[in-house]
Amino acid sequence: MKFLITGGAGFIGSHLAERLLDRGDQAIALDDLSTGSMANIEHLEGRPGFSVRVGSALDAPLVRELVDRADVTVHLAAAVGVRLIVERPVHTIETNVRSTEVVLDAAAKKQKLVVLASTSEVYGKSSKVPFAEDDDLSLGPTTRSRWAYACSKALDEWLALAYWNEKQVPVIVLRFFNTVGQRQTGRYGMVLPNFVRQALKGEPITVFGDGRQSRCFGHVKDAVESLLRLVATPAAVGQVFNIGANEEVTILELAERVRAATKSSSPIELVPYKDAYSEGFEDMLRRVPDVTKLERTIGFRPRTTLDDIIRDVVEDQRRRL
Repeated sequence: MKFLITGGAGFIGSHLAERLLDRGDQAIALDDLSTGSMANIEHLEGRPGFSVRVGSALDAPLVRELVDRADVTVHLAAAVGVRLIVERPVHTIETNVRSTEVVLDAAAKKQKLVVLASTSEVYGKSSKVPFAEDDDLSLGPTTRSRWAYACSKALDEWLALAYWNEKQVPVIVLRFFNTVGQRQTGRYGMVLPNFVRQALKGEPITVFGDGRQSRCFGHVKDAVESLLRLVATPAAVGQVFNIGANEEVTILELAERVRAATKSSSPIELVPYKDAYSEGFEDMLRRVPDVTKLERTIGFRPRTTLDDIIRDVVEDQRRRL
């Protein structure tokens, strides 16, 4: 099969391309390199079945050409990272919503399968955990730019499912929960690589807020495995799936575990949200996925332990440093 991966030079996209080539599929990576990097895919260049197009998922003629050449489009291209989203909400909304519209419109011509990458952020401030795919969403006010990303990705989901219901374009929506692993940087606020880099350099490990907020971290290879199994499952079409592990950890405990794993003497410092982002920044206290639907549909759920994930990220960051 031939896959088009928008955001193919990004963190998840590069791992997906690598896995596709390993199993004998073809992969076209489309990326404007605004957050992705050629360094993520340089080890794939020259391999049979792999090609790269430097360009934007907002470029409708280019996207139509590439979607037409592919059997499946995995739409990963998006504005990512809390810091970028808070600082550039206009870019976030326009990039996410418009690029999804471009991809779906191109796929509608021949009803090509589209896998849409969404996010656990769409659950917003919901206090009902674990989060299930049919739960109500609870977003913050429009006056807080922090919620622009969640809103834009929720709209992406509605748009994708509308294309399925109205135009019979096959779509699968994936809500990723804190996916981490090798080749992820902390440039846009990703917490685990940031903690590891700080610990390895002997710098203070900076925990935003009081550190009691909790998250579940899933390995990128488990995320890719879930995605590919869903693509191969006809019953997944028209559905939304949580993609993530459910080993919950507070951010303060995560910092402590990183410090232990790196044998670092770095102090752990609490930084108020207003100093890290802006006055009035809101965060979610807990973010835990219910992956019952995923396991029921494909017979698989992410199971890589947090200790193994931390070790993997430590090895990667050591190489980078």
